[in-house]
Amino acid sequence: MRSLPAAPMTTLADIKKPVAREMREFEAYFNRTLQTDVPFFRIILNYILRRKGKQMRPLLVFLSAKLNGDITESAYVAASHIELLHTATLVHDDVVDDAVERRGLPSINALWNSKIAVLVGDYLLAQGLLISVEKKSYDMLEIVSGAVKEIIKGELLQLQKTRKLNISEEDYFRIITMKTAALISACTACGASAVTDDKAIIARMKLFGEYIGIAFQIKDDLLDYSGNGLTGKKEGNDIKEKKITLPLIHALREAGIIEKRRIIRTIRKKNKGRKDIREVIEFVRRHKGLEYAEAKMREYSDKALQILESYPESETRSALTEFVMFSTLRKK
Repeated sequence: MRSLPAAPMTTLADIKKPVAREMREFEAYFNRTLQTDVPFFRIILNYILRRKGKQMRPLLVFLSAKLNGDITESAYVAASHIELLHTATLVHDDVVDDAVERRGLPSINALWNSKIAVLVGDYLLAQGLLISVEKKSYDMLEIVSGAVKEIIKGELLQLQKTRKLNISEEDYFRIITMKTAALISACTACGASAVTDDKAIIARMKLFGEYIGIAFQIKDDLLDYSGNGLTGKKEGNDIKEKKITLPLIHALREAGIIEKRRIIRTIRKKNKGRKDIREVIEFVRRHKGLEYAEAKMREYSDKALQILESYPESETRSALTEFVMFSTLRKK
């Protein structure tokens, strides 16, 4: 197993350098996809544009494209489709979770209402499909449509398992592969598909993205136990919402039957206080749940890095290596 550095070697801005021009051009390209002649709708779409995040997914599309060939308009189409899909899922997630904030700003459903938020999410999904059809990017349309299907299946499976609190490690990896890794693997597969028709290369890049996505989600679940105030959610938020993630799965597996039943009863409580949440966190720490999850995270990041090693050294390969490290060493 590789020994990753204790802190990220570079920032996200450094990782963008090989495709800095494309990322700048993409911003204007993407903005054009959200133009509308409906004034009220224009206000909402402009609000979405103002609160955009780090744009890690378009970045991954462009880096994956450049790793395998010369970037053309197809990469911009792919990045736009992915970003529209990602934004739509965030809007819909906020409705499902009844969330009032997203990235520190009011959610669409909080500012307007859930009905409008659902319609906005549907519009973004439709716009993504339309862009791919207009540009005849049918291979990418197939990749992204497959990702949408997996995301929805993952959400439903998680809801089913959360209700019963019976998530096994196998269930957990199946859920995060569908919910998180599906979209990231679509980024890398679409990036490759934008510059080559070689099915083997596209499949390899899809697997690369899947490994990144799994490692990324395990890191996200580990951050729920960090309490560093940088994650955008309170420590133990997953526990409060009865989400059984890998650190807790391992701890429950290691615990004795009496202790396990007590922790499950605590998690089932409707109104858990800070004392309850701290009890579960300490339980996970005591049974080495964090160490186990971190080892699994590194296992998948190593798999991603091994795929990159099949490519010749280049600025783009180095940036993608740093992307993998950034995903697993981030503090938020």
